[in-house]
Amino acid sequence: MSLLKNPTHVIIFTMLLVTLSSALDMSIIDYDLNHVSQQPQRQTTNAQVRRLYETWLVKHGKAYNDLGEKEKRFDIFKDNLKFIVEHNSVNRTYKVGLNRFADMTNEEYKAMYLGTRVDPKTRLRRLAGKDKSNRYAYKVGDELPESVDWRQKGAVMDVKDQGQCGKDMVFDVFLFTCVCLWIVCMTLIMNVGSCWAFSTVAAVEGINKIVTGDLISLSEQELVDCDNMYNQGCNGGLMDHAFEFIINNGGIDTEEDYPYRATDNTCDINR
Repeated sequence: MSLLKNPTHVIIFTMLLVTLSSALDMSIIDYDLNHVSQQPQRQTTNAQVRRLYETWLVKHGKAYNDLGEKEKRFDIFKDNLKFIVEHNSVNRTYKVGLNRFADMTNEEYKAMYLGTRVDPKTRLRRLAGKDKSNRYAYKVGDELPESVDWRQKGAVMDVKDQGQCGKDMVFDVFLFTCVCLWIVCMTLIMNVGSCWAFSTVAAVEGINKIVTGDLISLSEQELVDCDNMYNQGCNGGLMDHAFEFIINNGGIDTEEDYPYRATDNTCDINR
């Protein structure tokens, strides 16, 4: 059979050509390895954006079999690209760029990655009556700098990805073929998150660097698994309770020793 007579081969061959041609347009965007300044230039044609999108799909391992869905995602990608160009064209304190979420709307991203199931009223009750320290409050006579960029002082780790934190569930092939169970599965994994653990760890990593001089990546997964008196793992939590856990625990493990899994697991007390 000829290579080009097979529809699948034709599609693959076409995608390879698109990818190769896209490489010629890499000047459209600066792929910064530290994900700091991926800045597209202001003047781009629709064809250039299309090639950029195809390159972006390959880079992030994405593919859409439904052409209608792909066009929808491309339109969202264009809107996000426009926002990036406009944002970076003005002198701001930070830059934005293309990451793996670039063909998602803000609403989709929030629903998938920023959800929490902790009752706000319960949060307020737990925080009520807690003693507050004035240790770091401004005092008359203090001389403070106008601003401090802890990134420049080496106190901030590279950006981490919390993923879509959810229950660690295993299904066999038969269960995945059942539509009803698929719907249940999607219901369970949507609208959850572990951002509270990442916020806590980032703060602790920073203060540890400031005090000791060592910047060490610490374990969000330990908080997700073990800090369960008030916080609820992938269902959400509060930094306040996480800080208390770390204090009572006598510290927190390293990322290397207790790596992130994006699931609720049993606390491993032996790490």
